[in-house]
Amino acid sequence: DLSLLRFISAELTRGYFLEHNEAKYTERRERVYTCMRIPKELEKLMFFGIFLCLDAFLYVFTLLPLRVFLALFRFITLPCYGLRDRRLLQPAQVCDILKGVILVICYFMMHYVDYSMMYHLIRGQSVIKLYIIYNMLEVADRLFSSFGQDILDALYWTATEPKERKRAHIGVIPHFFMAVLYVFLHAILIMVQATTLNVAFNSHNKSLLTIMMSNNFVEIKGSVFKKFEKNNLFQMSNSDIKERFTNYVLLLIVCLRNMEQFSWNPDHLWVLFPDVCMVVASEIAVDIVKHAFITKFNDITADVYSEYRASLAFDLVSSRQKNAYTDYSDSVSRRMGFIPLPLAVLLIRVVTSSIKVQGVLAYVCVVLFYCGLISLKVLNSIVLLGKSCQYVKEAKMEEKLFNPVLTATPGKPAGKQQSMFKSTQGISTDENGSTSVTNQPVHQKENTPSLLVTSNSDQFLTTPDGEEKDISQDSSELKHRSSKKDLLEIDRFTICGNRID
Repeated sequence: DLSLLRFISAELTRGYFLEHNEAKYTERRERVYTCMRIPKELEKLMFFGIFLCLDAFLYVFTLLPLRVFLALFRFITLPCYGLRDRRLLQPAQVCDILKGVILVICYFMMHYVDYSMMYHLIRGQSVIKLYIIYNMLEVADRLFSSFGQDILDALYWTATEPKERKRAHIGVIPHFFMAVLYVFLHAILIMVQATTLNVAFNSHNKSLLTIMMSNNFVEIKGSVFKKFEKNNLFQMSNSDIKERFTNYVLLLIVCLRNMEQFSWNPDHLWVLFPDVCMVVASEIAVDIVKHAFITKFNDITADVYSEYRASLAFDLVSSRQKNAYTDYSDSVSRRMGFIPLPLAVLLIRVVTSSIKVQGVLAYVCVVLFYCGLISLKVLNSIVLLGKSCQYVKEAKMEEKLFNPVLTATPGKPAGKQQSMFKSTQGISTDENGSTSVTNQPVHQKENTPSLLVTSNSDQFLTTPDGEEKDISQDSSELKHRSSKKDLLEIDRFTICGNRID
């Protein structure tokens, strides 16, 4: 008989067994463990990536001037040795000279930008207007970074392209002026960012600083609830590495400007220290929360960050080869969107205006400081190279390093040659053109059809390839399949990493 008393008794004594749905609860527990592993794995990637950016950034101050000096010395003394080859300078030396000349010209152009006037102009604005300006500057910085490396690459290739080919460009001089204009405008943009951050630090109520920090948490809303795959998450991780390193340099500039205003009083540094720690802690917290929920919602394991780290390590190791495709600093620029030239121009401008060098002892200190920077650069490069070799071996990618470097033949695009050469390597490929670079090569018989269907989540860092679409144009049944390409061969970065493919 149904009664209220029996219903209450049944509610108090009824039981259930979780093992009847063991798979679901095991999956939930694994998600919790994955979220707990995300901070450790993410910070390993961030730590490695920040030191990669530091290595490329120190290269501008340390080895680049020495390489420019050696290139100019070779150019001046070339008549003494005679023309042994067809090139006056090697392509790398031409690129180094172009970088050095752009750096010097933009540095002198930055002297016409008044930092004090810019500071007081920004300080006179309202808090809400400054918040809008800061958001606009972040968007503009991403757009500048996205197009800036294209401008620099176009200049390097135009200056070093073999002369026997048919001219298909507007000339080196126009490309050079475009590169100078880009670096100058990007340096001014970063200066406005640093000035806005400096105004936030010096505001009495710290309201602007709080609003700017809360802007990082708004980033979670725009990223977490979108669909992400491995390649999209890799692009976002690279963008976060670049953003975090740029913020560290901006904080250094703010501290230098504030210490100059207070006559280098060390007590004022402790006044700035809590705000600096607060900005850094908020950036780290936002990155951890964002990546933890992105991996949770898209069923991505925490081991993917070790694959990302191995991909960055592969770039470093491959750039040390004798016949490397590109310089490592340019590789970091393409992969992460971090272009060191504008930031270096701004830092040199701030340091030279904040620190006055007078007397013999001051110049001796400058020489010692430069030697210390070179030592730091060399030590950082050695440690990074050793760790990169370790990561490449752990990912079983070292066989790709010993493949012969492709030379593009006239009439054939380099991208198609790489895709054709890729199938001749020991990398396993399926009929869709998908590759996996983290697995050991599997030697299969040529006439044996593939019986296993690999999902997109099991492949390492693939992205749609626009150059290979013409291969399957005549096959109408393959239109729903998207051809894939190894991410290690893609040197184009997507600075907006939260886009949906």
